[in-house]
Amino acid sequence: MLARTLLTFALTAALCSGQIVFQGEKGPGRGKFIVLVSGDDEYRSEETLPQLARILAKRHGFRCAVLFPIDPSDGSIRPDFQTNIPGLEALDSADLLIIATRFRDLPDEQMQHIARYVESGKPIVGLRTATHAFALKNSSTYARYSWNDKTTGGFGREVLGETWIRHHGEHGVQSTRGIIAPGAERHPILRGIRPGDLWSPTDVYETRVPLPDSVPLVLGQVLRGMKPDDPAAEGAVNHPMMPIAWTRPYKGARIFTTTMGAAEDLLNQAFRRMIVNACFWTLGMEAKIRVNADVSLVGEYQPSHFGFDGFVKGRKPADYAALPKGTPR
Repeated sequence: MLARTLLTFALTAALCSGQIVFQGEKGPGRGKFIVLVSGDDEYRSEETLPQLARILAKRHGFRCAVLFPIDPSDGSIRPDFQTNIPGLEALDSADLLIIATRFRDLPDEQMQHIARYVESGKPIVGLRTATHAFALKNSSTYARYSWNDKTTGGFGREVLGETWIRHHGEHGVQSTRGIIAPGAERHPILRGIRPGDLWSPTDVYETRVPLPDSVPLVLGQVLRGMKPDDPAAEGAVNHPMMPIAWTRPYKGARIFTTTMGAAEDLLNQAFRRMIVNACFWTLGMEAKIRVNADVSLVGEYQPSHFGFDGFVKGRKPADYAALPKGTPR
């Protein structure tokens, strides 16, 4: 029975319309509702966001709903199915949106919930491919959100601060060390993160510098190889280094964006801490950020390597709602 396999530490998961909901435990986030929207076909956000939701709910008290790209023919999670993320009406009552989509071509009846949330001036945390979250081929209503819109630069450029340009460094060959930007050392989002702690196997994205109305927090040092202790790559690729995490305002809301965010990045404690801190900061709760706050993983987490067609086929939201019996928590 499904109920027997759900989390037993009062963090319960509800299943409805292709989403999972984790009820928050005790913590400063109690009473706040976060909606996490996955939907990319390369960096395994369908694995990242359920684990992030567990951390936010179990460790910090937030109620979290995770949405997935669903194949309506069988209800399975299909990251390469571009036109369906059911459950977006959850945004109508959300306090925070965490988005990690890539080139989604959603119908207007789904996009309306995203647009309503964004334009209402509520906070957003954008991960990795959220800079190019949408590629709307047939929507005149929400065309401005498309990553390549010539007027706005799309949701990425207009809202988050940047759209897709290109990889910076060699994708899949050169990894990224996070360098705290000069002057950002005391920013609440970086509380508890020491220089050299941030590392990602994914590469740096190119950005236009400086980002409009944005405050860089972390710069991406391109490394020669795929290990955290690899030396920095030589030459122009690190001169200047590109911002890989920044903040900016949009319609009065606090926005945090990072071009880190593959499923494997969540194995890095400093990355987890940065995202958890960003949730508190965007919600105006920076006074609640603790240097040693618990950001440990909840249950077993063995993320898939990034790459196209690398998702685990046949999984449904229910598979992310439960932990195997006896899994360490």
